[in-house]
Amino acid sequence: MTAFDPDAAAAAGSGIFGLDTPLDEARIVLVPVPFAATVSYGGGAEHGPAAILAASHQVDLCDFHFGRIYEAGIHLLAADPDVVAAHASARRAAEPILARGGAPAGSAEVVEVDRAGELVNERLGAVVAPLLRDGRIVGVLGGDHSVPFAAIVAAAERGTLGVLHIDAHADLRCAYEGFRWSHASIMHNVLAAAPSVERLVQVGVRDFGEGERAAICASEGRIVTHFDADWQRRRFAGEPFDRLVDEALTALPERVWISFDVDGLDPALCPHTGTPVPGGLQWAEAVHLLTRLADSGRELVGFDLVEVAPGPAGRGEWDGNVGARLLYKLCGAMLRADRGRG
Repeated sequence: MTAFDPDAAAAAGSGIFGLDTPLDEARIVLVPVPFAATVSYGGGAEHGPAAILAASHQVDLCDFHFGRIYEAGIHLLAADPDVVAAHASARRAAEPILARGGAPAGSAEVVEVDRAGELVNERLGAVVAPLLRDGRIVGVLGGDHSVPFAAIVAAAERGTLGVLHIDAHADLRCAYEGFRWSHASIMHNVLAAAPSVERLVQVGVRDFGEGERAAICASEGRIVTHFDADWQRRRFAGEPFDRLVDEALTALPERVWISFDVDGLDPALCPHTGTPVPGGLQWAEAVHLLTRLADSGRELVGFDLVEVAPGPAGRGEWDGNVGARLLYKLCGAMLRADRGRG
């Protein structure tokens, strides 16, 4: 067998990052979930996993921050065909509801979409739970931000958990536009279903509703939200970014799940994401945050990367490019933390 050359071009048809690591040899297992039925502004996040896979073949594997990430083995599972079909039918059902601004939660109109969300939760949970029991590091690739619910809950079932949530939005709405499993409700749903999620730490938030602000204030410290505007104000006054990162990470418990919505970044890095908002983290800031978390001594049990949406045909693949590179950094952070604890 020819030895793997990390400097060679990725072979046609090879796996994520040009790797062909068998599932049973992979330290990191990636689960694609191409589902985005409830996105309510821009679309295309269901194509995120495929765009990331295609762009990953252009990522150099010798990483400045985390070294030879690929050596631990990274395996991307195939997408569940039932989830693919559920997206198509649920999106058709959701579009007329979204066009008129929503429907009452629990109404007959939203039943098909809610059932599709339940199917995603059931299928993802059935994949992720045994991987976590086996000691694997799990990464979920969306799709919209509704999809990692079952993975986060599965991680929380194994012990007290903190969630580091990087996002432009607070995602604390209850059944947004009537959909129980809305992309805007993921953290509301996680906190309601998983009491062992001890702390939700949010970074990058710059769009939120009054109800979400009230939920943060009423959480008695369970939700710690670092608003982007406040971070910028403090930086303008001369406070170093590193101090802000320290403050965010200090609130996290021993075990951590990273939930990374790509719209937490400056939208110049993700222009086609479903709900872009001005502001957000620059690339170097996001990587520094991940690096500091990896070096903090905490156990990083898994992550999700969601809302990567490739641009329309003929307009480039920048979003997939950034998504693939962010995915490699997330894998690197997971492994750095893993080695540090070993």
